[in-house]
Amino acid sequence: MKRIVTIFLSVIFMIPTAFAGEGMWLPLLLKSLNEAEMQSMGMKLTAEDIYSVNQGSLKDAIVHFGGFCTGELISSNGLLLTNHHCGYSEIQSHSSLENNLLKDGFWAQDQSEELANPGLFVRLIDRIDDVSAKILDGVTPEMSDSERQSVIDKNLSAVKSSYTIEEFQDVMIRPFFHGNQYFAFVTTVYNDVRLVGAPPESIGKFGADTDNWEWPRHTGDFSLFRVYAGPDNKPAEYSEDNVPYQPKHHLPISLDGVSEGDFTMVFGFPGRTNQYLPSFAVEQLLNTLNPAKISIRENALGIVDEYMRNDESIRLKYASKFASIANYWKKWIGESSGLTRTNALDKKRDFEAKLVAQNRSASPILKQFEQLYDEIEPYALTQDYYREISGRNVEALRIAGLLKRLVDRYDSNGQEGYDLFKGRLEPFLMDLYKNYESKVDKDVFVALVDMYRTQVDAKYIPEALQIGMKPIPNFTQNLADKLYGSSVLTDGDAVMRLMNNGNVEKMKETLANDGLYSFATDWADHYNSTCAPEYTRVKTQIDSLQRLYMKAQMDAFPDHKFYPDANSTMRVTYGQVNGYQPKDGVQYVPVTYLDGVMEKYKPGDYEFDVPKRLIELYEEGDYGDYADTNGKLPICFLGSNHTTGGNSGSPAIDAHGNLIGLNFDRVWEGTMSDINYDVSICRNIMVDARYILFVVDKYAGASHLIDEMTLVHPKQTNEKLIKPRK
Repeated sequence: MKRIVTIFLSVIFMIPTAFAGEGMWLPLLLKSLNEAEMQSMGMKLTAEDIYSVNQGSLKDAIVHFGGFCTGELISSNGLLLTNHHCGYSEIQSHSSLENNLLKDGFWAQDQSEELANPGLFVRLIDRIDDVSAKILDGVTPEMSDSERQSVIDKNLSAVKSSYTIEEFQDVMIRPFFHGNQYFAFVTTVYNDVRLVGAPPESIGKFGADTDNWEWPRHTGDFSLFRVYAGPDNKPAEYSEDNVPYQPKHHLPISLDGVSEGDFTMVFGFPGRTNQYLPSFAVEQLLNTLNPAKISIRENALGIVDEYMRNDESIRLKYASKFASIANYWKKWIGESSGLTRTNALDKKRDFEAKLVAQNRSASPILKQFEQLYDEIEPYALTQDYYREISGRNVEALRIAGLLKRLVDRYDSNGQEGYDLFKGRLEPFLMDLYKNYESKVDKDVFVALVDMYRTQVDAKYIPEALQIGMKPIPNFTQNLADKLYGSSVLTDGDAVMRLMNNGNVEKMKETLANDGLYSFATDWADHYNSTCAPEYTRVKTQIDSLQRLYMKAQMDAFPDHKFYPDANSTMRVTYGQVNGYQPKDGVQYVPVTYLDGVMEKYKPGDYEFDVPKRLIELYEEGDYGDYADTNGKLPICFLGSNHTTGGNSGSPAIDAHGNLIGLNFDRVWEGTMSDINYDVSICRNIMVDARYILFVVDKYAGASHLIDEMTLVHPKQTNEKLIKPRK
């Protein structure tokens, strides 16, 4: 008996375990995989309440907003809630110096004042089907990758065409578990989405870059839109005759708030995660790739920061760009720190040892991974350096690359292709040049090109930089002086004239004779002929092996509940309201209040200024029905939900199916959750729904919007999900 127990326990400890709150789950599988655990954590709903194809359910209130964020319907008249940063470009597009909606906010007083947004859409999910058997029909283990893909492509076409759908519907089929499973998503897209309301940036972006990825947080990151439909409630292009969309379900909003330990569910469209990487990939990321990218951006940020501190006009021009560059710099630092703190690499290695003990077929896979990641490292490092320098941080090189694409469009598609791409490129470049200083960009060029020359294998260094490999004093500085001193790329007006002179051949000739443009294109050609093909060759092998590795894990532990990596498809994640300990001796509580906004308040500061009206309401203690039980106004709260990019704007939903908050960020210490979720420090940050209601009602005076919402007290009445419209 003792021997049997020992064997049983050894098998149990071999099985990978998931934390409560870990995972991004497909809603149609909740019944079989998650319902019991969710209910044990406090959920009062059933899986059918969350996902149903026969009646309205929570899924019918969740939309993919613009293809890059999530939104949720919060009224029977198509009122939609998402993040301020998700609606930022639309708010900006309606702003001018005379009517600055970003600075002052915007609140439509009725539907006639709601603002159209050409190109903005929302996508609803009608149903999700497991089509794995059909897509993988005819695939055998003996097939080469190309043979396998050929069979899959034919099956994809056949399965997609087998659906009978309306003209406004589409069928998207996506791979899961690295191509071991496939699911089909039947979707409906609405293209008439209008701006309804947005707080000023001093609320919607409060804390800006300083507070990004941080806790405690005090940001009212929300905006309101409305989805419109034709008279038949079906999708229609923009028309004054369109009417508000009547959803199958909308989310009621709880006025009861949250307490530590409360169940939370986040519903949305997370973008990309990599939970099942082998240890060799994590080691490379931790020891080689992240340090390189962090160092590149650190150098660029240091130069820009110095200029911003010494020149107010440059500070104004570069504030947004500085924040954008700092965003992932800060994320990568937090990711590396979190991976180290949670011993992610050792955990991966321990799991691999257990996997091999359970499934011997994993051993050669891991050995091949080790060889391939060793082989790809110089290519991956070069790629990161090249992309960070030429495609992100040195703006003149980025501009050159975009103009090269414009020239290529002309060469391949004639004037029509040129005009089409120019129509998209021109407003982007105009916006870029408004905040461009060539002297700043040149100094960034010098610093980062020097890094490339010293950190990348010589075979990937273009000829123009090879001469500088010898110790020539000030080589890069002299090169930059020469290139920037005579280039058209540093003059936005000149570039606009060149693009619009009506003579593309003349433009091509001018660019060909431009030293900075030629330098950028020669570098691109050299990279694309030396490094890029090698990287692609090895990466293709790694991707193919990852599919086999994923299958080996699933075969070894058939009773384990695996969740698929995020791929911008609809997912559910669940957890609880919880604080965390970021470091020894520090404990973060899970809720912040308006008091914290006033503590951070810095008059005139672009990050921490506070609107006069908000100060007045605070001083008067006039919080309406939205104060917590302690009499204070809640702003944000933390949860242990597993989220990532794409979950911005996702609803935080309580145990009864009501909206309690709006997801908008993660804590810095837990940004490694894309690779290694750990419940001890992985937290998502949400705006409290009561703060949203307070801003709409008491701050903006837009009570007519409150009137169309459904407000409930589930903790007082134990109300369940409101009855959906059939």
